[in-house]
Amino acid sequence: MKLRVEDMAISFDNRKILEHVGFHVEEGEFTALIGPSGCGKSTLLNILAGLLDCEEGTFYVDDMQVSGVSSHFAYMPQDDLLMPWKNILDNVCLYGKLHGHVKEAREQALQEFEAFGLKGYEQAYPYELSGGMRQRAAFLRTALCSADILLLDEPFGALDVITRNDMQDWLLKLRSELNRTMLLVTHDIEEALYLADRILILSGSPASICREISLKDYKKSREWLYDQGGLKKEIYQLLKEGTHDR
Repeated sequence: MKLRVEDMAISFDNRKILEHVGFHVEEGEFTALIGPSGCGKSTLLNILAGLLDCEEGTFYVDDMQVSGVSSHFAYMPQDDLLMPWKNILDNVCLYGKLHGHVKEAREQALQEFEAFGLKGYEQAYPYELSGGMRQRAAFLRTALCSADILLLDEPFGALDVITRNDMQDWLLKLRSELNRTMLLVTHDIEEALYLADRILILSGSPASICREISLKDYKKSREWLYDQGGLKKEIYQLLKEGTHDR
């Protein structure tokens, strides 16, 4: 499913955070939303997930207007939020259990454990897993929702550099199997370049989309990423200018 956002705005404590935010995400596309810390990236995801109401603007899924909590979206927050008293299989099946589909949820989850690098850890508890494996479990829980659009809020931000790179490599390979529309929020320029088909740069005060960069025609690899010094510098400069505007 495709997503379209039109003229979105929100304020906190009489201070406008987002204004005239508009963009689209095509069906099956992986789009990264990048911006300085505190510019409203996560706020935007919270609005789409139905956790916050926007003051102005509308958003559409396949040209149908959506508001509030919607089954079209699955939201993965920054923290894994795994329940420590439940094993990994029970954690990732949470959506199915909440909707009364326990057997089907377990069967579907077990089929995906190998692809998500969790095979053999079905009965393990969160404290027994590394940070990267916990994030894989959280990602699997999100992917097992029936939603067509995944909202990813800096899912690898808390990981060390090596683990984060491993997770990015893993997600890049897994994308075609997931066959979902994805919107990733990140402050990591390299992560956005490496994973996304398209980058949206959120900048200014109040923040709006100031630039769009298409990356669909590139064959991604770590070697390709290392050679993108000019593009990294360009994005960094846009983010820096946006920080000064706040």
